[in-house]
Amino acid sequence: MMNREHKRRKYKKRYFQTNPCTDSFTCKICGWPVAFAGAGTNHRNHCPNCLYSIHLDNTPGDRESKCHGRMEPIGVWVRKNGEWAIIHRCTLCGKLSPNRTAADDNPARLMALALRPFGSNVITQADVKVLVNSMEE
Repeated sequence: MMNREHKRRKYKKRYFQTNPCTDSFTCKICGWPVAFAGAGTNHRNHCPNCLYSIHLDNTPGDRESKCHGRMEPIGVWVRKNGEWAIIHRCTLCGKLSPNRTAADDNPARLMALALRPFGSNVITQADVKVLVNSMEE
């Protein structure tokens, strides 16, 4: 079994910006064993059970974030093409990040996020505007 430091040295800087991430992992939040198979995407970046992620990237795939906070799922967004994205917020630094849903994501948790009202204090209207602009590009 490789330790974390060895895994970090295994890949060159920004490797995952151009290559699929096929590593399996155990969710640090709920303990769910997460495998690459079943995701329906080349970039597994959150737990399909609890939908949490870890703040690893400053830009997608760069693995350069020093934060490593828990990325809490706070909502969903439906993109122009109909694809759903989970909106994550880092519990340490507050960064917001949209992430594509995966084929094996927990549908009950996705629906619970979709039904969470945006009028709550979890996400501000200014944050929604920033996300909308980033997803339309």
